[in-house]
Amino acid sequence: MAPTTAQLSAMSRIFSSAVFHELAGKGRSPLFVRLLRQAGMSGHASAATTVADVFEGVFDLLKRVGSRDEYIYKAALTHRVLLGKHNLRTACMLNEFRAGVCKADIAILNGTTTVFEIKSERDSLTRLQRQLENYRSVFASAYVIASERHVEAVLAATPLDVGVMSLHQRYRITTIREAENRPDQIIPLAVLAAVRTPEAVQMASAMGCEVPRVPNTLLHRELRCIFAQQDPAMVHAAMLATLKRTRNLLPLSVLVESLPPSLHAAVLSKPLKKSDHLRLVEAVRTPMDEAWAWG
Repeated sequence: MAPTTAQLSAMSRIFSSAVFHELAGKGRSPLFVRLLRQAGMSGHASAATTVADVFEGVFDLLKRVGSRDEYIYKAALTHRVLLGKHNLRTACMLNEFRAGVCKADIAILNGTTTVFEIKSERDSLTRLQRQLENYRSVFASAYVIASERHVEAVLAATPLDVGVMSLHQRYRITTIREAENRPDQIIPLAVLAAVRTPEAVQMASAMGCEVPRVPNTLLHRELRCIFAQQDPAMVHAAMLATLKRTRNLLPLSVLVESLPPSLHAAVLSKPLKKSDHLRLVEAVRTPMDEAWAWG
């Protein structure tokens, strides 16, 4: 029998930041157990089943067409693009990165900056045009990755230089239209607003600009003056080099290898203290006959 809407909602929340940070911070997650019960899965685990096995099982259920939420799309991009075409030595991934008045679902930085807007089965396209306008002020190329039922509408609603991808029934990503790489079209002041102040200072130095020593209350005004005068492509190059260094994910590679594939997107998108890594690994290895007591 297909899961109900309430059960699907509970399953989706199993991959939430709240569950993830409970597991990493405490080595146990009462919320994880409550959500399993809400999802009607309290009697499905055998004595040999671990927490990791349950994450994998829930993930497989959520991968089915009609049930896929944003996390499934993020996981597909993590597996097929970040870790498939690239690797953590040469590329990094930004999650929920502010661009203008919007937050980008995922951006991957490799030889350029590429943003991905997710439109799952559960999403509408009403905000898509505004989102893309904001993303393209910061990133050199943009893709919409959509469910198959959205593809035709996305193709019709987006400019020809915006790429379109589809997540197929078998968890494969197909590129339907390639995105153009246009670093010359970013807006330097939009980039400044998107990055952290220390990153902006590093970018200014990389562009050969001297940042005056002023109080923090005046620093942003000075940076605005600097960025407003820069060539867009130069700002893009400085952003790419700086963020690949400051947002480097390579230190997480050992942790990624220690966790089930269903959690790779979570661990690469939710900041964790190094001291929490071992606790998280041990938590997901917990047998479910012990984990039920968490709740």
